[in-house]
Order: sequence, then C-alpha cells, then structure tokens
Amino acid sequence: VRVASEGINGTVGGSKVATNLYIEVMLSQPLFKDILCQEDFKSSAGGAHCFPDLRVGVFKEIVPMGIDPKILSYKETGIHLSPQEFHREVEQFLSQASQGQSNTILLDCRNFYESKIGQFQGCLAPDIRKFSYFPSYVDENLELFQDKRVLMYCTGGIRCEKGSAYLRSKAVCREVYQLKGGIHKYLEEFPNGFYRGKLFVFDDRYAICSNEDIISACRYCGTLWDQYKLCSSQHCRQLVLTCPSCRNKGLTACCPVCQEKELKVTSRASGQTLKEECECTRRRPRVPIEYVSQRALDAGKD
Repeated sequence: VRVASEGINGTVGGSKVATNLYIEVMLSQPLFKDILCQEDFKSSAGGAHCFPDLRVGVFKEIVPMGIDPKILSYKETGIHLSPQEFHREVEQFLSQASQGQSNTILLDCRNFYESKIGQFQGCLAPDIRKFSYFPSYVDENLELFQDKRVLMYCTGGIRCEKGSAYLRSKAVCREVYQLKGGIHKYLEEFPNGFYRGKLFVFDDRYAICSNEDIISACRYCGTLWDQYKLCSSQHCRQLVLTCPSCRNKGLTACCPVCQEKELKVTSRASGQTLKEECECTRRRPRVPIEYVSQRALDAGKD
C-alpha cells in the first residue's frame, strides 16, 4: 500500500468477505470522504497467498515517475472516460485508422513487458522498462503527439493520472483522454472487447485473464505463450516467456548471456547482492524514439 499527498494506492488479497470488509472500512474513514468511492476499487481472482506480507509506505509520488508533485499536479489530468465511453472511442479510432483517416493515438503508458502480453488493438506501446522513463519518451517524441487526440490507458488508471498530466503540460496535443479505472475496469464490462491478451499484475500471479487470446510468443521457439517466469539466473530479475517444452530443455533464462554463463551470486563489499545487467537490458534503449509510427494504422487494417 502506497500513501502520498496525491492519494493512496494498494493491492490486497483475501477472501471475498475479508476484501469486502476492507473496502467498507476504507470508505468509512473520514480522511477518504469525498475522495474514495466504491467504483475506485477493482477485484480479480486471487487470494491472501498472493500477498503474504503487509507493506505500507509513505512516498512523495503515488507512482514513481520522478517528478515532484509540487511541479506536476495530479489535478491537471486528461479527461476521464468511462469504460463505455472509452470503448466507443476505440471503436471509432480503429474504424478511422483502417481508412487511414485517424488523427488519434491510442497510447499504452505501461512498461514493455506489460503490453507485450496484452494490449488494446491498434495501440502505440512505448518500449520502456519503467514508468519513470515515460516523461523522457514524451520529450523525445513530441512530434508524434502534435495536434493529436490521445486516448491513454494503463492497468488501473493510476499511472494515467500522472502520465496525462505530463503530456498535457507539453501543450502539443489537441486533446488528452484517459480510461477511468484502467484496463481492470474496462475488462469488467468488456471481457471480449478491444483489449486482447492478458493483463499484467505486479505480484506472483504475473497476469490475469479475461479472454482466450495469446498475443506473445516463447522467447526461444516462437510458439504462442504468455506466462511469465523469472529468469533462472540468480543475478537477473528479468521476466521471461519460455514455454513448457523449452523449459524442459533447460532454456529457462531471459537471454543467452544468462543462459550460458549460469551466473553465480556474488556480493558487493557492503554485503548487498550485486545485480548485473544482462544482454536483454543492454540491448534495450532507455527511451526508444518513434520516428514514424505506423503501428496503429497497421493494426487497424488487420
């Protein structure tokens, strides 16, 4: 659970009775009066086992984008669209894009490993590893957003609060909209809508499912696969898509460097574990530059 001047954000797990009680208690707190409402909470299949430890922290930012809230106010967000409104906008966007007439960008502001296993059709998904890279991505691709309508989305709507505020601060877009409640809320109403694949979550489940589509592939053989595992190298914390057949062959690392060297754990002088960067990390640019974006149009034609 993260607490900041901007608000509160967290994920808890338990039985339906326990989680409903948690929601009731949160809504009854005077501090959250006129701030929280029932629709701010999202639910998915899981349980207490997904979150064995209780962690509550106070932070400067509700999501770490790297910009002081005093400089970038969460109150300067884009226009919130309900799942129904967002669905209609995406439908119109895909129709126009298929005819090469769209002036809209459907922007996924999550990390690459999230959008890799699930995304809205026709979206622009920046190849970034952390949300703190998002401002740099915008700065280096301002021409992409010039005079465009932007439809932005993320997992639960939290990152969009900061992401849309940053994009609006650049004064290049014609309009900036965001999906209220994020993909979570959208899938509650449109499980077979325009979002295809799995929804990445930041716990041991890694992903939750609402439709049968698999849009990603095994790292080694290319067969359709979307279930993440941690790289087998003890140094590495990269997630890897490797199917059961390849795992049975011992292909359990994220890249050849980790796979071949079978890195052993070493420590710094301070006793902290040394985290080495692997081939995957070195090859991925910190902030990719979208020189020409045809992905939305191409996806709309499929």
